[in-house]
Amino acid sequence: MSWAEIGSEAELRELLGEVMPRAASKERVRLHERDRQWLAASPFCLIATSDDQGNCDVSPKGDPAGFVHVIDDATIAIPDRPGNRRADGFLNILKNPHVGLVFLIPGRNETLRINGRARLVREAPFFDEMIVKGHRPHLALVVEIEQIFFHCAKAFLRSGLWKPDTWGGDNLPSHARLVKDVQAVQESLEELESYYGETYAKKLYAS
Repeated sequence: MSWAEIGSEAELRELLGEVMPRAASKERVRLHERDRQWLAASPFCLIATSDDQGNCDVSPKGDPAGFVHVIDDATIAIPDRPGNRRADGFLNILKNPHVGLVFLIPGRNETLRINGRARLVREAPFFDEMIVKGHRPHLALVVEIEQIFFHCAKAFLRSGLWKPDTWGGDNLPSHARLVKDVQAVQESLEELESYYGETYAKKLYAS
């Protein structure tokens, strides 16, 4: 079977049709009060980046709801927390500041999307407002907003993302088993099970 690949915007528009007027007019460049309310209620976002060669990364960020600090109507800051230290997205930003963010609220099928230019900040007065469980971030991602809008619910409705009866994750092996199977790690399965076990959640803010 041969593939029929699309190679131009004209071909794409012929297939999809033109942008719906409501979708075309929903973009903004500054935070509305409704955007601020959404950010205050969101505990989770995805940050998309790419380097200067176009190599992409998407990193999840999560904290208690309202973890995003609003600096002003055109600027937000996202605290960094201890992780695996790969820093894929941060390394991309040093080469290419353009970022795309999607903010989720559990149970809501819509998302808030923000695109803009990012920089890495290691110290600022607002760090004191991003302390969680006594831990002050050592780094923050500051994003200057260039585009912001609410994204429709269709993807979430189609996937049934928030409906427990559609979830199938229990059929998959444990995370420790996945790591052991797909990575060349020195730890035994028992050691990995211990690492990712009950104490894992107690180390979320430990360096």
